[in-house]
Amino acid sequence: MVDRTDPGPTPATVRRALRRAATGRALDVDEAAALLAARGGELDELLRIAGEVRDAGLRDAGRPGVVTYSKKVFIPLTRLCRDRCHYCTFATVPHRLPAAFLETDEVLAIARQGAALGCKEALFTLGDRPEERWPAARSWLDERGYDSTLDYLRACAVAVLEETGLLPHLNPGVLSWSELQRLKPVAPSMGMMLETTATRLWSEPGGPHFGSPDKEPAVRLRVLDDAGRVGVPFTTGILIGIGETPAERVDAIFAIRRSHREYGHLQEVIVQNFRAKPDTAMGGLPDAELHDLAATVAVARLLLGPKARIQAPPNLIEDEYDLLLRAGIDDWGGVSPLTPDHVNPERPWPQLDELARQTEKSGFTLRERLTVYPEYVRAGDPWLDPRLLPHVTALADPATGLAVEAARPVGRPWQEPEEVFGGGRVDLHATIDTAGRTDDRRGDFDSVYGDWAEVAGKVSPAASGGPVSGTDGDLRAGLRLAADDPAALLEPRHTGAALALFGADGPALDELCRLADDVRRDTVGDDVTYVVNRNINFSNVCYVGCRFCAFAQRERDADAFRLSVEQVADRAEEAWAAGAGEVCLQGGIDPKMPVTGYADIVRAIKARVPGMHVHAFSPMEIVTAAAKAGVPVRDWLSMLREAGLDTIPGTAAEILDDDVRWVLTKGKLPAAAWVEVVSTAHELGIRSSSTMMYGHVDHPGQWLAHFRVLAGVQDRTGGFTEFVALPFVHTNAPIYLAGIARPGPTWRENRVVHAMSRLLLHGRIDNIQCSWVKLGDEGTVAMLRGGCNDLGGTLMEETISRMAGSGNGSARTEEQLRAIAAAAGRPARKRTTAYGHPSR
Repeated sequence: MVDRTDPGPTPATVRRALRRAATGRALDVDEAAALLAARGGELDELLRIAGEVRDAGLRDAGRPGVVTYSKKVFIPLTRLCRDRCHYCTFATVPHRLPAAFLETDEVLAIARQGAALGCKEALFTLGDRPEERWPAARSWLDERGYDSTLDYLRACAVAVLEETGLLPHLNPGVLSWSELQRLKPVAPSMGMMLETTATRLWSEPGGPHFGSPDKEPAVRLRVLDDAGRVGVPFTTGILIGIGETPAERVDAIFAIRRSHREYGHLQEVIVQNFRAKPDTAMGGLPDAELHDLAATVAVARLLLGPKARIQAPPNLIEDEYDLLLRAGIDDWGGVSPLTPDHVNPERPWPQLDELARQTEKSGFTLRERLTVYPEYVRAGDPWLDPRLLPHVTALADPATGLAVEAARPVGRPWQEPEEVFGGGRVDLHATIDTAGRTDDRRGDFDSVYGDWAEVAGKVSPAASGGPVSGTDGDLRAGLRLAADDPAALLEPRHTGAALALFGADGPALDELCRLADDVRRDTVGDDVTYVVNRNINFSNVCYVGCRFCAFAQRERDADAFRLSVEQVADRAEEAWAAGAGEVCLQGGIDPKMPVTGYADIVRAIKARVPGMHVHAFSPMEIVTAAAKAGVPVRDWLSMLREAGLDTIPGTAAEILDDDVRWVLTKGKLPAAAWVEVVSTAHELGIRSSSTMMYGHVDHPGQWLAHFRVLAGVQDRTGGFTEFVALPFVHTNAPIYLAGIARPGPTWRENRVVHAMSRLLLHGRIDNIQCSWVKLGDEGTVAMLRGGCNDLGGTLMEETISRMAGSGNGSARTEEQLRAIAAAAGRPARKRTTAYGHPSR
């Protein structure tokens, strides 16, 4: 329960916190909350300190004394919402509206009027998923062929770009990772107010957010993080005066800071004061007091730092412009010369001339910005989709990233640039084994992966690589199950036994590996299989920022490359001539890869070498390409299958546990999205491998959970052809260079994971592969003696592991693979991708 009788901080506590703030010391929650109570001379001092922090940030940004705003039109796409916020007058009911949504023509009419007045932003505001509450919304969308409100929003954003040139800023509420991926190509920026982290205001009857599923703080915090993972310049903020305590208010600011430190994506933070509205459940409550607002802005400035862009809406502050400028804001938000503030319709925008005069009166210069802030405009990749760049650059000053105020938006095609895809260090596949990589890390190492201290704080203590807990009884029980019913080890009731086996060492480990090899022999016999194939990485340009990946490069890095479609087909033809029956294609998530590029590659290979098996595109590539194209994953996979795609690699899995995934990968697809992609592929008849990368910031409990996920997919679809255990190669991996990951798995862990994969997946996935690239020949022989039956492929080229620092080369001949099998005392046999017998 919240203690509402708390008298608050003492004057001495406030003065002590002010002294710490004045000397630049970091503030904790209690100190920041105490500063919210500053009034009189203490408030003046707080505002002075915050203002100096703001001023330093503006100087560092190259625009001293500049306060910004965005000239916008407000497009209320729909005022229907599934939530029931107790202070809101924007959301309404169907019978009070002429229609559930604005028609596209109505949207464009507003945008055209705004463009004629020099507006550059189209702010789309709408209720959360109204079709899930209101049949009228569902019917409206169905009649026009849209699956969801978000589908319609995307279509309207494209129409605004093409017909008017205004830049969409989207505020559709709670979005998933996949939905953010789908909307990013049509909007330079998006936003969602966090409002508060006080769960009780959502969960308790009478709270302002009670009955509103999208206002659960945990859900909204996940959206903030997902926006960062996807690389969306994002606006968020807090709403003060809705019943939160000072500590809860400060906690929300700390949560915003944590997300931005990890992902660097929060382009602005709004501090908004509650204003009571008639005819709402909270209409009788007092407005948030303006000195409270000023203190909160100042505390936000101190906590978020000089680089943060902090905004207070100018139509909610009763002409107290100077107060808020003193408090540390550097932005007035969006101001419209055309449309009202539909969320606060009783509060008209100030005239721009008056806003400029008041800003100048306080010693600042008012400058227009775009909906996307200057830092992200100038950075370009990975923040802006290539299809948006012409629209943004037409309105932006290249020197500052601010708006060119005299520029007028003009409709432009929303399409990919017409440029040749190819170039760079295209011989890297060959020279990686001779000349090596140019440097041990990419040029933006210090920024692209987020704040390493924040990342380190998320690593589980269990990921240290130390011994696994478990009793001798659990270990004996596990070995009995491994001998009698190995697949039962996946059952929750045997968790203790399974985890004890993951901790096996000495004679127990030898026994575990012997049992795994017995199961292997009974399941697939003694043949060691391999495929004659070629790896082709068609691009290593990628801005996702996976923290384990040493392969990805920026476009301008010395080792960056892109292969043209013809170059990929050439390599496939060379592979066929050398006896290969499979090409395995994977690349970085390259923002300049054309939407048609994936299918074009497959078609080119099949046209050149009709008999070649195309094993291509990880689930991450598939889900991002589908989002970029604006189609469901199922449709995208169907199109690739029609182009000639045969199977897909089950890479990008890493560990299928989001707690470790978000430490390890930053922006890669969530575990649920990985499962969706491979399951959909299997349902379409496109089989896949399955993988697990281990030995970094993970622990055995997460390995066990990963195997359970794979087993669940296989039980539903039967589409996995094999499991591949992938030891983490640490040498050049960013997360290792940052001192967070351990230096790959131990020898004991390699033996345990390969043996356990055979046992845990018994009866579900027959083929267990070990990677000679990562383990070396000697290590591979040991894994063949501990449950594995497959060596993978000849590869012919291998860049990903070699860039990470693997010292085991990039290719093996058939003779060399046969020699590895012979060293394990087993015969070798060539296979197809799906473990059949090859015809050549």
